[in-house]
Amino acid sequence: MSNSSTNRILLIEDDERIRSSMQMALEDEGYEVAGTPTAEEGLELFAAATPDVVLIDVFLPGMDGFEFCRLLRRTSGVPIIMVTARSDSQDVITGLEAGADDYVTKPFVTKELAARIRSLLRRVHTHEGPPATLVIGDLEIAQEAGEVRRASQPVHLTRTEFRLLCELAGSPGRVFSREQLLERVWGYDYFGDGRLVDVHMRRLRTKIEPDPANPVVVVTVRGLGYKIVP
Repeated sequence: MSNSSTNRILLIEDDERIRSSMQMALEDEGYEVAGTPTAEEGLELFAAATPDVVLIDVFLPGMDGFEFCRLLRRTSGVPIIMVTARSDSQDVITGLEAGADDYVTKPFVTKELAARIRSLLRRVHTHEGPPATLVIGDLEIAQEAGEVRRASQPVHLTRTEFRLLCELAGSPGRVFSREQLLERVWGYDYFGDGRLVDVHMRRLRTKIEPDPANPVVVVTVRGLGYKIVP
């Protein structure tokens, strides 16, 4: 991490023109940016100096962005924003399932990208809610420690999954709409995509539900949203 107020961004983009323009634009926004054309080099840069946010293009020579996300998620919860040229395809779902926190589509406005980065960083560095351990059935959620246990066994969640679980568990029985969760978990009030919520909810259920296909802890309220069963 940076030892100053400047946040570090790892940018993985194989198109040199796009990479250079993104790097300059983000540096103008006050970020320290390290750019590389391949995911393999990205993993090396990440290990050498852990960044605060990773931006990665989906389609890269060699290892693609999906595999990069899967590998990084084995050891890190760093926020990942996936860059794709197709917002209406399976690419978005695949990237989110691989562990990305968010996505942007090309072409995009740098100000919007910077706003998304700020939202991700804000929820990393701040904590809302009481510093307590929440108990829902056999789930124990230690908010301050960032730890979850199910039947006394540790559960590994990404930072986004953890925030999503805490938001629901903080108000057992309350139904949260996708829009409310986008605002509370991602900090997005106007450019969020409901798919972010749905995909992360599926990922969360695979880790905390006895049978993810038939959830009994985090349930869907048709037409309204999601709630956690007290």
